[in-house]
Amino acid sequence: MAIVNRLTVDGRDYFLPDPVSELKGKILEAIKAGGGYVNIPPLRGGPGVDILFSPGMPVTWSQFEVGDSSGPADDTSDDATDYGL
Repeated sequence: MAIVNRLTVDGRDYFLPDPVSELKGKILEAIKAGGGYVNIPPLRGGPGVDILFSPGMPVTWSQFEVGDSSGPADDTSDDATDYGL
């Protein structure tokens, strides 16, 4: 079973493999600095995408498990931490 993270930025979804703690830190730093670009790596190969993060931008993290059909189909847990913003 694999953990997949969904990052939703301004209504667009990006799917990322675990771990994402370093990426969350980079996004937080960009927002605290008043805005900045952060490279979002692809789920499978490729260069990723640079996103400009700024204060007030809607950002949501979700995490779910994939790869085992014996569990519930909608087994998600949202990371509701606001990181002091």
